Amino acid sequence: MSSSDNGVGRRSPPAVTLLLAVAASVMTWGGAAGAAEFDGARAMAWLERQCALGPRIPGSPGHAALETAIIEHARSLGLTAHRLPFERPHPYARETLRLTNLVILAGRGSGPRLWIGAHYDSRPTCDRDPDPARAAQPLTGANDGASGTAVLLHLAELMAAEPPPRPVALIFFDGEDLGRAGDLDGYCLGSRRLAEHWNDFGAPLAGPPPRGLILLDMIGDRDLAIPQEGYGLALAGEWTRTVFARAEALGLSAFVPEPGPAVFDDHVPFLRRGLPAVDLIDFDYPAWHTAADVPAACSAASLEQAGALVWDLIRHPPD
Repeated sequence: MSSSDNGVGRRSPPAVTLLLAVAASVMTWGGAAGAAEFDGARAMAWLERQCALGPRIPGSPGHAALETAIIEHARSLGLTAHRLPFERPHPYARETLRLTNLVILAGRGSGPRLWIGAHYDSRPTCDRDPDPARAAQPLTGANDGASGTAVLLHLAELMAAEPPPRPVALIFFDGEDLGRAGDLDGYCLGSRRLAEHWNDFGAPLAGPPPRGLILLDMIGDRDLAIPQEGYGLALAGEWTRTVFARAEALGLSAFVPEPGPAVFDDHVPFLRRGLPAVDLIDFDYPAWHTAADVPAACSAASLEQAGALVWDLIRHPPD
């Protein structure tokens, strides 16, 4: 602002077991009578569990634990999950980065697939923190990273309970937040990779172009207000207006149908290749890239507004 693997026979490390503990009630929860509805408290629990893993910087134990937990969670729900690993030079060090995008597939029937994305890595430093002693510390990333991932993890549960009428892909981007201030080349590494290779032969997303990508980033802010992000509005105006019209129809007050700032985020590589993409992001977040980006700065109510919108678009896909 990143090859399929069956994982047979591996034992989950303790950190993965900790994260998956939040999913232990899924069978009871998912079996409730009536239509499945997005639950902000459920998403908040996923957010808190991610932060409990510590930093999720690519190459760190927390990052590896979260990657494994996402895949195991999807497969426990009976959904198809893919690891898409790749390597690239580190933008600021003499080493090779090993990154992995994750894709979970659900839905039935035909029609263009809906893509829902978020980045699951966290930032290496709190470089905007006013306290120099904290500026070099890794970001907790409650809103910037964990919020969008939490919504996707809960959406996986909902789609397992109520399969969508059309195909849906949940995409977890790696390497979104490694960049430095003023240097865009270090950001959005996973989405750049996927934008170049999504339609490769045998890739899980290969086929007709999607109806659109909905990116969720920084959607947990307690004071949530999401405008129409500038790049998406300029390059995918019809798709942006479609998504915001649905929010208005649902009475979701966090979505403000007015032009907002242009944010270089994981949707931009897809826009550059002509695919419609909208970034749901509240960039007016004082804790951005500081040590204050912790679960207490987020709320279940905000996650529920974002999740309810996307879940309605999944259940009732726009033409």
